[in-house]
Amino acid sequence: MDTTTAAHPLNARPVNNALYDTLGERWYTAQDDPVALLRAESRLRNPWVIQTLRTHAPPGARVLDIGCGAGFLSNPLAAAGFDVVGLDASAESLAVAARHDPTDRVHYQRGDALQLPYPDASFDAVCAMDFLEHVEDPARAIAQAARVLRPGGLFFFHTFNRHPLAWFIVIKGVEWFVANTPRDMHVLRLFIRPAHLARMCDDAGLSVLDLRGSAPVVLSRAFWHMLRTGSVRDDFRFRFTKRPLLGYSGYARRR
Repeated sequence: MDTTTAAHPLNARPVNNALYDTLGERWYTAQDDPVALLRAESRLRNPWVIQTLRTHAPPGARVLDIGCGAGFLSNPLAAAGFDVVGLDASAESLAVAARHDPTDRVHYQRGDALQLPYPDASFDAVCAMDFLEHVEDPARAIAQAARVLRPGGLFFFHTFNRHPLAWFIVIKGVEWFVANTPRDMHVLRLFIRPAHLARMCDDAGLSVLDLRGSAPVVLSRAFWHMLRTGSVRDDFRFRFTKRPLLGYSGYARRR
C-alpha cells in the first residue's frame, strides 16, 4: 500500500498507513486481520480488470499499479500476460509482492504516487485500487495517473464513498467484527463521493466509462463466521452492486 501523503489538515486525524509496513507474510496468510478483506475484494475485482484490459487495451499492455501493496493485483495482471510495474512507498510490502510473483516479471519499484517517476504517456493503463482514500490529495494522484497514460489509456480505481453507511460498515463494522483491526485504518474524511471522483477525473482529462458499487455477500456462512469469530475465511466474498453506497470501482479513459 502506498503510504505517501501530503500533510494532513490541522486537527484532522490522519489515516494509519504505517500498518502496511508491519504485515509481512500476513498479507497472504492472515485471516484474523482486515487484510483478509483486501484479498477477498481483489478476488472480485481482478477478473473484471483483466477482462476489461483484454477488451479495450492492446495485447501485453503496459500497466502501472499505484499503491500496489503486496501485489494482489499486480501479480495476477502479470500472470495474465500484461507488462506490469507495481509502485508503492512501502519497501516491506514490495518485498512480499515480489516473493509472491510466480512470473518473476513484475517490476516492483518504491516511489511517490504524487510525483510518479515516469515519462508522460508511458502506460496503457494505470490502476489505483484501495489507494485514493489513503492520500490527502487524491486529485493530484489522479492527475499524475492521467499524465503517464497514453491517449485512450484506461485508469482503474476502487475507493469508498463518503456516506454514513460506509462509515458504519467499512469503518465501524470492520473495527467491531474483524480481529486485529488497527486504529484509523480508514478515516471518513478521506472517503470520496462518486460525483467528486468523477470531477477529479474530468479535471485530469479522464472520462469515467464505468462505475459500480461493491459490498460483502452477507447471506453466506463466511460472513456469519466473521461476525462470530472475527476471522475472515478464504471463501468470504464481495459482489458488485448497482448503488455505490459503500465501496465502488470503475474505470476512465484518457482523452
